[in-house]
Amino acid sequence: MAAAAGAAGRDPSAIRLVAVSKTFPIEAVREAYAAGQREFGENRVQDGLQKIGETTDLTIRWHLLGHLQTNKARKAGPAFAMVQSVDSVELIQKLDAAAAETGRAPELLIQVDLAGEATKFGAPPAEVPRLFEIAGACRAASVVGLMTLPPVPDTPEDARPFFRRLRELRDEWLAAGVPESMLRELSMGMSGDFEVAIEEGATIVRVGTAIFGSR
Repeated sequence: MAAAAGAAGRDPSAIRLVAVSKTFPIEAVREAYAAGQREFGENRVQDGLQKIGETTDLTIRWHLLGHLQTNKARKAGPAFAMVQSVDSVELIQKLDAAAAETGRAPELLIQVDLAGEATKFGAPPAEVPRLFEIAGACRAASVVGLMTLPPVPDTPEDARPFFRRLRELRDEWLAAGVPESMLRELSMGMSGDFEVAIEEGATIVRVGTAIFGSR
């Protein structure tokens, strides 16, 4: 990460690493924590809640990375520090309501669908401005940026156009008047392509295999 940031002329401290611990046992989380890692991500609400409950003695910032159904927002909103997969008005509203009821203040990322794959979730770019509008009325939760999942690349370079497009959209929305506070984070890049993502402006990378090994 530091090498990729340096090559792109960026400050390595501006890029955060989320260790994706899905399917790995709690012992792996504790081992990574002992090595200095503090931010972890899970794909499923139930798995994340279990690990959160088993690590109350540790100062971990938990991220929900996978698709979130609206009927699980009440559980997820108060539990996770960041939900990276927000893709609808209803989901923003339900997460905010759950956070307000419990006195929590989760950060949210809008997942932007740039590939149109049937197996992936996310809001099409044309719908994202409406989500910013709704987020402006939140009482507890706050939208702080964007996330995307490109098609599984054959090479890291295959992912670059998607990462670049997310950055370009961020810049377009900033120019259109969306508050900077809603666009400060770009979550993109995983084990196989995080270096390219960093070159294209990622502020958060989500790395599992390169840390914990193959699933």
